[in-house]
Order: sequence, then structure tokens, then C-alpha cells
Amino acid sequence: MTRTFAYVGCRTTRERHAEGTGIGVYQVYASGAWQHLQTLEPLTNPSFLALNREQSTLYAVHGDGATVSAFRIDPLTGLLTLLNSQAGTGSNPVHLDFSRDAAKLVVAGYASGTATPFPLAADGSIEPPQAPLTFNGERGPHRVEQSSSHPHYIARYVTRRFDTDWHIVPDKGLDTVFAVRWSIDEKPIVQAARAREGAGPRHAAFHPELPLVYVVNELDSTVTTWSFDPISGQLEALNTVSAIPPNHHGRSRAAGIVVAPDGQALYVTNRGHDTVATFELERSTGLPRDVHWASTRGRCPRFLCIGPDGQTLYVANETSHSIEQFRLDPDSRQPIATGRSIRTGSPVSVVFRMTKE
Repeated sequence: MTRTFAYVGCRTTRERHAEGTGIGVYQVYASGAWQHLQTLEPLTNPSFLALNREQSTLYAVHGDGATVSAFRIDPLTGLLTLLNSQAGTGSNPVHLDFSRDAAKLVVAGYASGTATPFPLAADGSIEPPQAPLTFNGERGPHRVEQSSSHPHYIARYVTRRFDTDWHIVPDKGLDTVFAVRWSIDEKPIVQAARAREGAGPRHAAFHPELPLVYVVNELDSTVTTWSFDPISGQLEALNTVSAIPPNHHGRSRAAGIVVAPDGQALYVTNRGHDTVATFELERSTGLPRDVHWASTRGRCPRFLCIGPDGQTLYVANETSHSIEQFRLDPDSRQPIATGRSIRTGSPVSVVFRMTKE
């Protein structure tokens, strides 16, 4: 038998008007029901989470601060205990991922405009950081949101077809998508591709088969499809589409993005419009088309992901304090609300772990 656990990151501080207190641990049943097992608290803004390859250690960046933490996972119960924390992430760490050999953790510092590698010890604990990479380029035109470099994501480019040591880094402040890899002598190699002016690249998702990177642009609520060369790291913009309806003129900011495991649909959350935009992806080109919108049944959907079964979509509504569950229609690929809502304070990320009993 297989057991599935969900780990939920959140916001906790008064400055964020948050109601979270720490990392939530849940068991997820085949029926779709969630059972709360633990909230590891108190923690400050354990906002984005990453699980190591062996699924033995969970890592969290502490948003608005300058630290990253490691937590040991009990192999039977799924419960968490703190291993250690390290400072030096750069200001306001917002995302993290592993190197190809899993020997390092790389953290994006939003306010400092940096990407910082942290070596990992044999027991999964985090060692002191190596020298950070600072991103440079022309700032976007938004006076507040684009005052400097703001890398918002740093996922390693790995799909069913490609397993590379490139990390894709959308930089909201510089209107640029970077591809970064660290060479044998630890010096970063950087490729830069300019996005539309004022777009504000935020997060990325990868097509499972085609060499395509989809970037959701926060400030103009669009999605850009980029071709990606997994050898050279070069990116080329192919297509940009709107993530909100043409008749919506209120404030809205695009946030999360995920691709269906079969590569036939793309999902984006809109904060303000409070919807999931579902794009059908053309089979031959991978380009998005035929967008439809569904309510997220909450406010400020900062994050979304697809569950381990590949048929369930979860949306984290940050300011209405819930994770909403949707079934993905097998024909239309559109999300259909199941009516199941997991109440939890200010959720902003979810990762799943599966273990055999």
C-alpha cells in the first residue's frame, strides 16, 4: 500500500496580514480526503517548500527574511522535526530547488536579486552558502514592482525527455528570463532572454516532452511560451497570450503556473480575478489556445499544483485561507470543483510525498 502526505507552506507575519503559524502536515487518502497530522510551529513565513530526491528531508525558505531550513521527515508517520537553518539566502528568499547531483540547494533571493547555492550534508542538513550570483540588467518600467532585480523562481530544467543542470529564473524586476548553471569550478554560466516590457516574469513550468518553458508574467497577466535549448541554455520567445478575459479591467496579478502531466493543458492562477485559467496546448507545437476560466472558490490564489494522481488540481487561496480541490475533466481538461476545501491559514505552497507501507 502507498501512503500520500501533503506539506503546506504558509505566511505567518502581521506585515502579510497572515493567519498561518507553521508548516502543515496532512495525510491524503485515495478518496481525496485530507487528515491533519501536524503543524510544525512556530515558524516565520515557511513560504515555499522543496522535497529531496529520497523524500527524507523537506526544505523551506522563510519569506521576507534571509534564511532557509531543513526538516527531517519521519519515514513512517510523515511528521517533521527541525534539522537546521542557515542564513545567507539573500533578502526575501522566495523559491528553491536542487542541483542535478542533489548535492546543493539553490535559493532565489527576491529583494537582493540573487541566486545562492547551499551545499547539503550527508544527513540532509544545510551547510553555509557559497558565493551568490547577482542578476543584472535593465529594470522594467513599473516604479514600485520593478525597482531592481527580483528573481521569483529557480527551478531546474528537468522533464521526461531532458535532465539538465540549467535552472530557469524568471526575474520580475528586470523583465528577463535567465537560464543559469554552475560549472565545475562553481562559476555560474548565465543566459538571458528579454521579456515584454512591463511583463514581470514570475514563475515557470515545463512541457513534459517538447523543449518549451512556459512563464507566467505577473504584472501584465500573460503567459509567454519560450523555446529552450537544453544544451546551450538559450531561450527564444514564441508566443504570448493573456491569462485574464479581455473584458476584465480590475486589478489582477497572475501568480502560479503548472502543466498537466500529459502536456495537453496549462493552468494559471489570477489574483484579483480569482480564477484558474485553463489553456489547451496544441499537440504538435505545445502552444496555448482556447482559454477557459474557473473560479478558485477563494481569494488571492497564489499557488496551484497537480496531485500525485495527475487528475486532481489544488489551489492555495492565500487570503481566504483554504486549499481548494478540483477534479480535472478527462475530456476538456478543465477543473471541476469537488466541494472539498482544506481550511488552513494563509497557504502559499504544497508538496506531496508518497511512501510504501
